[in-house]
Amino acid sequence: METLIMQLFNGISVSSILLLAAIGLAITFGLMGVINMAHGEFIMIGAYTTYVIHNIFKAYVPAKYFDMYCFVAIIMSFVVAAIFGLVLERLVIRHLYGRAADSLLVTWGVSLILQQLARTIFGSPNVAVVAPSFLENSVKMTNIISLPYKRVFILVLAIVCIVGVYFLMYKSRHGRNIRAVMQNRTMAASLGVNTKRIDAGTFAIGSGLAGLAGCTLCWLGSIGPTLGTNYIVDTFMTVVVGGAGSIIGTIFGAAFIGIFGTTFEFLTNASMGKVLVFGCIVLILQFRPKGIFSVKNRSLED
Repeated sequence: METLIMQLFNGISVSSILLLAAIGLAITFGLMGVINMAHGEFIMIGAYTTYVIHNIFKAYVPAKYFDMYCFVAIIMSFVVAAIFGLVLERLVIRHLYGRAADSLLVTWGVSLILQQLARTIFGSPNVAVVAPSFLENSVKMTNIISLPYKRVFILVLAIVCIVGVYFLMYKSRHGRNIRAVMQNRTMAASLGVNTKRIDAGTFAIGSGLAGLAGCTLCWLGSIGPTLGTNYIVDTFMTVVVGGAGSIIGTIFGAAFIGIFGTTFEFLTNASMGKVLVFGCIVLILQFRPKGIFSVKNRSLED
């Protein structure tokens, strides 16, 4: 039972990382209909931003304040990834709305460019970030059950982000406009909503949340130029299973993939665990092609 509890916690921990990576993609995919294969590279951008902030604090800030770098890194990873996302939307993405196949190919090319840019600046070998000292310990409940502070902190950060996105989407004017554009872009535009500004701002926020996911990954292992490619498939699966544009669906998708993935891997092995998760997803999509919690669309062509 204790081992099962630990596996459940590990699954929830993986789910929290997937949730941070997928929540922005779920909103932008549901809003724009663009398949952004470069979303994983925003995770990488957030990770390398954390690495740079870590090195700056290590070199120029007194040692007693070193742990404070994590809070600066959390903010800057969001800001830097959001800026990259805004630039990408302005230059590339806005020309691909409603062109899913074209967006897939173009953003895949953008992801390769960003990976090569990271190799040019930081080099090909993976680099490591030292976690703050207050995250190095763990909560030891029994001889087997031990909850690392790192993973608990990431889980809390994911919950805070979900609450923030909820208030943005359902308690603010900007969120109301986002939902209006999702449901019927033409009607929203005719009522005075600046759809281009909504698209750009939402894409930037989604990219920033992916950057936050990259920041948290720095404390769990080494990072490299291909960091995003390790998570992009699971991130898209999270969005597809839950339903594009649905916050509740994204939470469900992340929990499903994280918990079931770690459980299947524990009962079998890593490869077979992935196969079983894919099989479950295929089965779900047979009955719910638009995801478990698909967002209703009010456009006339539907």
